Parts: sequence; C-alpha cells; structure tokens
Amino acid sequence: MCYVVSLVIFGSAIGLKYFRLNSYSIQFVFYFIYSNLQIAVAFLVSSLFSKVKTVTVVAYILVYGTGLLGSFLFQKMLETQSFPEEWIVALELYPGFSLYRVLYEFSQYASRGNGMQWQDLGDSGMGEVLTIMSIEWFLAIILALYFDQVVSSGKQPFFFLDIFFNKSSSSLPRRPSTMQRLDSRKVSIDMDMDKLDVTYEREKVEQLRKEGVTGHAIVCDNLKKVYPGRDGNPPKLAVRGMYLDVPSGECFGMLGPNGAGKTSFISMMTGLLKPSSGTALVQGLDICNEMNKVYTSMGVCPQHDLLWETLTGREHLLFYGRLKNIKGSALTHAVEESLKGVSLFDGGVADKPAGNYSGGMKRRLSVAISLIGNPKVVYLDEPSTGLDPASRKNLWDVIKRAKKNTAIILTTHSMEEAEFLCDRLGIFVDGGLQCIGNSKELKSRYGGSYVFTMTTSSKHEEEVERLVSTVSPNAKKIYHLAGTQKFELPKQDVSIAEVFRAVEKAKSNFTVFAWGLADTTLEDVFIKVARNAQAFISLS
Repeated sequence: MCYVVSLVIFGSAIGLKYFRLNSYSIQFVFYFIYSNLQIAVAFLVSSLFSKVKTVTVVAYILVYGTGLLGSFLFQKMLETQSFPEEWIVALELYPGFSLYRVLYEFSQYASRGNGMQWQDLGDSGMGEVLTIMSIEWFLAIILALYFDQVVSSGKQPFFFLDIFFNKSSSSLPRRPSTMQRLDSRKVSIDMDMDKLDVTYEREKVEQLRKEGVTGHAIVCDNLKKVYPGRDGNPPKLAVRGMYLDVPSGECFGMLGPNGAGKTSFISMMTGLLKPSSGTALVQGLDICNEMNKVYTSMGVCPQHDLLWETLTGREHLLFYGRLKNIKGSALTHAVEESLKGVSLFDGGVADKPAGNYSGGMKRRLSVAISLIGNPKVVYLDEPSTGLDPASRKNLWDVIKRAKKNTAIILTTHSMEEAEFLCDRLGIFVDGGLQCIGNSKELKSRYGGSYVFTMTTSSKHEEEVERLVSTVSPNAKKIYHLAGTQKFELPKQDVSIAEVFRAVEKAKSNFTVFAWGLADTTLEDVFIKVARNAQAFISLS
C-alpha cells in the first residue's frame, strides 16, 4: 500500500493526468480494497497447495495470463457497445479483470480532461467493481481460513460444528478409531516391552487423568499415530501408546535412532498431525479439540529451519512476537534480549536478511523464535544441529535459562547435549519409550559394567579375546571394527588393578596401539537399550 501511495504522489508531482485528475479519495479506496483482496487471495491459494514451486507457477500463469487477456480481450469487450453487460460483470468476478476495468475507466475519464469523481461511479461501472471486490475480499478471507484448517491441518470438512459440541464431546470417552483397532493386535507386545520406569510413568499419567489434574504442562495419555498401509504393506505404527508427564520447569530429552517416531510425536504435539487415538493435554488443553488455544502458549523449533530469506533476524522476531501478543516497548525489549541470547545482536547481524545467514546462524534464529514471548511449552527438534562448539555452548545456556518457567521437550542425537540440558531422558525406539529417568539413573540401571576397548593389528584379535576372557569370563563383545574391539565387563567380576596387570603383560606379547577402560556412558546405555528393543521387536 505504501508503494501505491508513493506511486500516486510521484505521478501527481510530475503532472500525469491519470493521477492528478481522478479523485484521490476514489483512488485510495480502490487501491486499499484491491491490495487487501490480493493478500486474501494469496492466503487462499497458499492454503490449497503444499509446495512452494507449485504456487509460484500458478501465480505466474495467473498474473501474466490476466495481463495478456486484459489487453487483448477484455479491452475489446469494453469498447464493443453490443457486448452483453452481464458477461463483463461475470469476468469482473476475477480480481485481475476488476483491476483492468478500473484502470481502463481511470484512463478514459482522465483523457476527457475532467477525471473521475464520486458522482461518476454509477455511470462508469466503478460502483459495481468496488462492490464485487469488497464482497470477494470478505469471502476470500473466510475461504482461506477454512481451507487452511481442512487442507493443511487435516480437520474434517465440518470442523466448525465442534465449536457447538466441544464441551459435551470432550467429556465423553473417545470411540476407538479404525487405526486404534488395527493397532490392537500389538498391545501385548507393547505391554511386554514396558519396563518398570515406563510402567510407573503410565500409572502416574492415568492417576493424573483420573483425578482431573490440569496444572501439568504436558500430559500424554496413550497417544498413538498409525500411518495407513500402502501398496499392500501393513499399517505403520509410528507412535505406539505414549504416556508422558512433563511438569513446568523440566526439560525432557528424547533420544532415539532415525525413524523411531520422535518427529511424528512432535508433529502431533504441535498440531501438524492428528493422533490416530489417545490424546495429550498441554496446559490442560486437549490437542485433539483445543489446538487453536494451545498455539498461544507454545514455541517450536522444527528440525529444519522455516525462515523467510528476505526478512532480517530482527523482523522475524518482531513478527512472531506480535503473533504472541507482545506490544510496544515490551516487544522491542524481548526481541533485543532474544537476539543477544543467541549471539545475533552485535555487528549488525540482526538487521541482515536471513538468506545471508550461515546454517548455524539460522539455527540460532529458529531457537530464538521458539523462545520469544516466554511460552509455557517449547518443542526443540535437534536445536544445535550445525553449530560450532562455542555457539552450541551459548545456545545450551539460553535453553537452560529458558526452562525456568517452561516445559521443554527436546530431541537430540548428542549425548553431551542431553546430559547437559535434560532433567529426564527417554529412549525412544520403534514408536515407544523403552526407559525413562535422569542420566545417572539410566547409567546405573543399564550400565552395571565397564567398557574395555583395545586396538591391535587384525592378526592379534583372538589374543585380545583370550585376554578379556581371563579377566572377566562373563565379558560380552559389543563392537568390532578393523582391529578395534569393545567389551562389556560386569563390575562384580572385574578388578581394575587386575585389568591393568593383564594389559601390561599383554604388551610384552603383541603390539597394543591403544586401550582404555571406562565407566558406562550415556551413549553406551542408548546403544544397549536400542539394540535390545529392536531385537525384541524382530523376534516378536
């Protein structure tokens, strides 16, 4: 709109009759309505397509097609007296032709020397054009909102009826869905795989739901996601019965191999996917029925950066801050603090387009966006990916400060990050939690052994195995690659002094390139739990 106003002022200043003779108020009303109509149509078109390239191609066809048809076809229709007026009105239903009609009428009145005034609206057809565009503006906004919910969010076509039945339906038990019935054959497997800590978490959630407690930040109650089978394949169980309670002030870390279902879980919690069955409460709000209310207290850092290349870092934060209803000086202060927290404030970096940022800078901006406005719940999907060690440490400090009054769910492949940030951890394998606890508890529970590592030439590998068997008869080989072998030595069977003596003796018999004895790490626990769970699933 500012561009159009500048164009009118400049055109009038140089004496163009088109701008100077036609009523400025009529021009302003037309440009205002048309600009907002175009914005509404853009939202409508974007809600119908999922790919940016498709929208771009469609937009180019519409713009250039309108220009060609307007100059060759529509103008001849207007200048042909015998052409039916009804056909012209029908064509004006398309915004591009409405624009051409108005520009044509402005130029005709300006060429006569008197320009268009308000009393000329009825004679020129301008009145009907403005009326058509005003109605289309309103309809485009309504349709854009509707299709965004139905096409993009996957809601039912008559989702708006839930507003009237929301209270009554939310109090009733949910009927098992088709996907839930398909999943029923797996229930016994899920129950067998549950460990004591996972069982305790489920019982805690069931007790919270029974008592009607709504003060907890995140409560997942038997949350499931099943993708339908395709091409003869069976349905895919992405998340199989998730029970989880995350209070405010806690950072819960989700560890798991690729394809374990972590992203599907995050997508359900953020409203991108609809649960197949079960539900989750966020600040007491049901994600199945009240997701629009959940958005107001939620921050998300997705796995892949979703940024506008032409907007600066500051403009991104201003935009998202306004979405969270932060205004005035509070917004300015929040933006500056966010930029400083992720080291994007100094050196004019905040005012550079995001398209010029490095991968690490974009990642830091995504985290800042998720934390602005002090959301009650934050989801961080691998937030430190692509960061150098110094930036990663600074980012961890930001997240650690932010969790004071916030519940955070963090997915990561970095064991160091998980130990530094997370109060509790859950190892996620094949759609289900295999264990829950803090890092010390997990290492104590699953790591009752030392990890012995030795690297030799390949021809001495059998001698290393004999060495280990003499030190610990119950030792178990867990890794073997190009002369490097790792063994788990049960702590109750091993004396550290005996291991040192055995290694020194072995050095006199063959060359030892490197060796080490370490307590169990979180990475060892993760590998052990994931391997055991996958073995159980394959046997089942």
